[in-house]
Amino acid sequence: MRTWFITGGTPGGFGMAYADAALESGDRVVLTTRRPEELRGWAAPYGDRVLVLPLDVTDTKQVEAAVAEAESRFGGIDVLVNNAGRGWYGSVEGMDDRALRKVMELNFFAVLAVTRAALPGMRRRRSGWIVNMSSVAGLVGIQGFGFYSAAKFALEGLTEVLRQEVEPFGIKVLAVEPAAFRTRAYAGFADESVDGDLPDYRPMLAEVRAGMIEQDGRQPGDPARGVRAVLAALNQDDPPRRLVLGSAGYDAVAGQLEGMLAELRGQEAVARGADFPPGR
Repeated sequence: MRTWFITGGTPGGFGMAYADAALESGDRVVLTTRRPEELRGWAAPYGDRVLVLPLDVTDTKQVEAAVAEAESRFGGIDVLVNNAGRGWYGSVEGMDDRALRKVMELNFFAVLAVTRAALPGMRRRRSGWIVNMSSVAGLVGIQGFGFYSAAKFALEGLTEVLRQEVEPFGIKVLAVEPAAFRTRAYAGFADESVDGDLPDYRPMLAEVRAGMIEQDGRQPGDPARGVRAVLAALNQDDPPRRLVLGSAGYDAVAGQLEGMLAELRGQEAVARGADFPPGR
């Protein structure tokens, strides 16, 4: 029986889907959320197999306390799922400085804080899984979401290096890159305005906003199916290092990487010509 520590337990989101799948497998779950009262009815039937904790992942002291309570209750964390996150839209030039820092704080630095809090216990036990919920936006930049993309690109780089550093301790790391999934992630866009950005970018942002509103509730990705794919990956003898979820996401990432590879090969002579001549 494994113990899962999952951040971002918003009803209807990936966090809940992970919790449901883990419990269905017979495991135990620590699910964190800013509003734990929303989960009381859901948690009640599972008894002592579920621990719901209030947590603002941007508060490092709260993070450390929540991890300590989870370890005290269940003896350790076997699977950490860094799921909490949110995307705000705005132009790179015109987005409010406070907003862009919130994007980076929630989507990057908070993940780092939770990971750092959970790693000492995993290292002591010489085992564990860390699942970082990235995004297709961490592999393919999304117009209107420059800073969200930047945070997810940073998370991809962190995950790549972390995987190498913790492998000797029996800890495995997976980056998950979903495309558009039918969660509540798009629900708030109808209430957000583009007026705070620079006038030249407002038409682009209005189009982005309209697209998000139109897609809300129609996203093709099924969170339950996506999570089952992740659990299957964790159980493989040779698990993947990253997992793109969703048909549109797969096509976008494949197109991006194929384009990058073609461009790289076209510049091979330039790249190699920047070295000192042989023998120098």
